[in-house]
Amino acid sequence: MSLIQPYWSSIDFDVFSIDGLDHRMKALQEKIQPKFIELGNHFAHRLSAHGTGEFFPHVAKHARRTVNPPRDSWVAFAPAKRGYKALPHFQIGLWGTHLFIVLAIIYENPDKKGIAERLEKDMNVMSSLPSDFVVSGDHMKPEAERISEVGTEGLEKLLDRLQTVKKAEFLVGRHLSRDEASKMSEEQFYEYAEDTFTKLLPVYDVVIHSFD
Repeated sequence: MSLIQPYWSSIDFDVFSIDGLDHRMKALQEKIQPKFIELGNHFAHRLSAHGTGEFFPHVAKHARRTVNPPRDSWVAFAPAKRGYKALPHFQIGLWGTHLFIVLAIIYENPDKKGIAERLEKDMNVMSSLPSDFVVSGDHMKPEAERISEVGTEGLEKLLDRLQTVKKAEFLVGRHLSRDEASKMSEEQFYEYAEDTFTKLLPVYDVVIHSFD
């Protein structure tokens, strides 16, 4: 009986335990970025088909780093060929502990106040997400909380902060532990990512105020 070959492995997650910027970046480029490129090409087409603009993949290069090695990495999807951080965007990425698939509004976004107001007016679009979806207010930290646990009050606090604090951010999506991710075949992971994006797209529509 042949074993299912997992798409992700413990070796991928262990990259973030390698000491030294150059050594970690070399492992990242060899082991993880080829998968990010594959995922980027596939899901850019999928997100473009949603009809709110053509999406382009952006694999994180970590080019500005000179000393500290990256603690996480990702491929982002945004409707812009150059730059994505100022736009609401999707990400598939890894920390050493888990994989994440999220919709991200980070501090470079100039419309954080408007985004927060639109989401506050349509809280049901988030409260109706499945119980395993999580939210975070800082993309630099691996931790996130389940929407089902923070409730409406917790969501409102994050959105209020998004409006009033310059460095505030808002991320919503799914986390998958390294053990869970390492058990998924390529087909299973692509289906999982597809399902996650499908459930996040209604949130994205509210974020960008698109209801066509």
